[in-house]
Amino acid sequence: MKTLPSRIGVISDTHGLLRPEALAALRGSELIVHGGDVGGKEILDALSEIAPVVAVRGNTDRDVWSASLPETAVVEAHQALIYVLHDVHAIDLNPAAAGFRMVISGHSHKASRSEKGGVLYLNPGSSGPKRFSLPTTIASIDLNQEPWEIDFIDLC
Repeated sequence: MKTLPSRIGVISDTHGLLRPEALAALRGSELIVHGGDVGGKEILDALSEIAPVVAVRGNTDRDVWSASLPETAVVEAHQALIYVLHDVHAIDLNPAAAGFRMVISGHSHKASRSEKGGVLYLNPGSSGPKRFSLPTTIASIDLNQEPWEIDFIDLC
């Protein structure tokens, strides 16, 4: 029987910059989900040294290396089926009807957590180059308990 991950690190909008603080905060994750706008294969390679990585293509991931990244992904985790896409406004399904308990996205650069129709929507914020006056953040999910523990981690 396959053991499903229960401690998930969530990162997005690295735009080619993987901060040492992000790597440190992701240590201990059993899976890392990248919500797009990766910015280079080397980002995914570095993350995969910590844990398996599921990544989606963001609107700025246009180079040859990113052609293999899907626009959406499905993650099977402990107590949750998770839908991943870059821009939550591009969602083309009803997550609750499809059996998803969580939707992970990026794109807005704003860390957020909300619930709608029994589905948790999570955006870890941006962890790459500082944009606007927004903080640089990632998120950590612990699915071992109900309600799930979700922490936003400020990187700098």
